[in-house]
Amino acid sequence: MGFTVSHTVRFHETDAAGVVYFANGLTICHGAYEASLAAVGINLGKFFFPEMVAYPIVRATIDFRHPMGCGDQLQIWLEPQRLEESAFEIQYRLTPLNSPERQLAEAMTRHVCISPTTRQRRALPTEMESWLQRWGPR
Repeated sequence: MGFTVSHTVRFHETDAAGVVYFANGLTICHGAYEASLAAVGINLGKFFFPEMVAYPIVRATIDFRHPMGCGDQLQIWLEPQRLEESAFEIQYRLTPLNSPERQLAEAMTRHVCISPTTRQRRALPTEMESWLQRWGPR
């Protein structure tokens, strides 16, 4: 199924060549991740300031196919998938808003669920299970 959100490239997201700076490509994807969490009712204030659970990114990749510049209207599609009891991966596809068949970039982030105090892996909580079911593959 997946989740889709739009994004306008801002000047501060570009480099001296006028294209999206590589690290900001992942920042744009992370913004889509946050939007997908909010769309299922997850409180982002509590989610990103955890007391019981944290979701560090242990791997991230991005491949750029075409340049993206300031003012470009993007559509970001994402689809999470469970890897194991304590881990999930998110695939991202960035396309022009008015031409979703043209892929500009693709990315992936891999997350593990841990206890912030012990730093040990733990099972995904119910709210993340719901998020995976809502936006994951059918």
